[in-house]
Amino acid sequence: MAVWTTDDACRGVGSERTVNGYEGDGAGAGGTGAGADVVRRGLWVEEPARRRRMPDPVRASAVRAVLIVAVTLTLATIAFYLTLAGSWPALPMALCAVAGTIVATWGVLDVWITRQAWIQRHGVLSVPSSTVRTRRGGGAAEPGGRGRIPREGGPLASPARR
Repeated sequence: MAVWTTDDACRGVGSERTVNGYEGDGAGAGGTGAGADVVRRGLWVEEPARRRRMPDPVRASAVRAVLIVAVTLTLATIAFYLTLAGSWPALPMALCAVAGTIVATWGVLDVWITRQAWIQRHGVLSVPSSTVRTRRGGGAAEPGGRGRIPREGGPLASPARR
């Protein structure tokens, strides 16, 4: 007889078990009771994420952009209905909706810029064909490569040093 607890469900232990009733009720002992061999799924089952989590600065700017866009759409909807009703707050609300559209555009661009800056600073290490390259050691040549061009006396040295 398996005893299922909420602690097991929170840890993801035994996500599917056969439950033969509670202890001491007699229904599950022989398997002839009403609740014999019921397969139940735990309350919480861990599943692997489909995508990696966004970095914190990118996620913060995305949340900010979503909130700004939601407020702007609300302002635009209210301005539209006030215009249909011919009410006096229609003009101020329309101006606020236009200003909100500009701010919402800034918010969406902020997400894009923050994401690009994060990728440039920290790189993308998600796949083997990533654009991130390992940094070269202090002037050491790569295997099979020509190495770095020396600054002193090389073709890129300044004319004053030659």
